Amino acid sequence: MNTIFKHEETALVLIDHQIGTMQLIKNISLDVVKRNVLALAKTASILNIPVVLTSSQEENIQGALLPELQDIVPEAFATRVKRAGIVNAWTDSNFRDAVAKTGRKNLIMAGVTTSVCLVFPAIDAVSAGFSVQAVMDASGSPSDLAEEMSRRRMENAGVVLTATDTIMAELAQDWSTPTGQQIIQVMFQNVLPSIH
Repeated sequence: MNTIFKHEETALVLIDHQIGTMQLIKNISLDVVKRNVLALAKTASILNIPVVLTSSQEENIQGALLPELQDIVPEAFATRVKRAGIVNAWTDSNFRDAVAKTGRKNLIMAGVTTSVCLVFPAIDAVSAGFSVQAVMDASGSPSDLAEEMSRRRMENAGVVLTATDTIMAELAQDWSTPTGQQIIQVMFQNVLPSIH
């Protein structure tokens, strides 16, 4: 994949950002991951990008999806794919159907843990013919080693690694447009360090 993602050709896929599982992230600040996930959802809302949410065993220790997502992308939240325990979301037919229904071939993906929730569906989506950008600061792992190995594995399979501010800028294209102005506001509020 060497093309710029355009918002009209792209879907956002957020995997298992649940309040329990989030606590497994140790290689990056939990607050940073949460703010970036919400910034991606806000960007998708501004640009009318379809959003696919999925969760695993919400009734167990994994817990509920981040409740803020219900306010930002209510339709995606209501229709989220609740997996009974399937590790690789891509092997869940309901999840694959939800992605297919977006009609988009470019996928921006983030998973609560890079090393379990993100690595497998990102690689499988590329194998299925999608272009995938994995957002590394909206995902995390229990250890630096787990993160590094998963990143290498994804890159070797053709997944492009990116960061939240990079993909937001890529989708915005022009800060002077009405949507660009909204996105840069989200970026300064949620993603970037403050300018004094």
